[in-house]
Amino acid sequence: MARNVEIKARVRDRHELERRARALEDGGCESLHQTDVYFRVPTGRLKLRIFGSCGRSDLPGAPPAELIQYQRPDASDPEVSHYQRVAVPDPDALRSALAAALGERVVVEKRRTVYFAGRTRLHLDQVVGLGDFLELEVVLREGEDQGAGELEATALIQALGLAPSDLIESGYADLLEAAGGAACTSST
Repeated sequence: MARNVEIKARVRDRHELERRARALEDGGCESLHQTDVYFRVPTGRLKLRIFGSCGRSDLPGAPPAELIQYQRPDASDPEVSHYQRVAVPDPDALRSALAAALGERVVVEKRRTVYFAGRTRLHLDQVVGLGDFLELEVVLREGEDQGAGELEATALIQALGLAPSDLIESGYADLLEAAGGAACTSST
């Protein structure tokens, strides 16, 4: 199972964070529209990520969606996330089947700008109903100790000018549910 060190933060000044992210990036950036449909599962998280028409243009033949299963503790400090991603050629059919079997939990709509800095992905997200956030993912090599990724994440958070009070422990799905927005109440 793939792993990365993740951290999320609330963004107070989007323009300043964009400026700092551009200064750090060394692998270009891309802009995407994503719809994440979360399903009710007994452990971990399961989401169907559907890419909008403006996304993934740099990946010819890329599927329009992917199913992502992951386990990540809720913490404001850098934490390891274990995840699996599966390409989905027919997201409508899969969404219907998973909704019937598991029930939809919440739908998260976002505009994401991804900056690449070495092995780290910096996601600057504008989340409908929540506002602006940064999600940072340091991709760990197989067998690599998570400590190196945590140090890298902490250094990047500092370079981006984020304060400890900006860091959040919950994901967008949890934040939306807490705010009472976009939650699904039926099993479909």
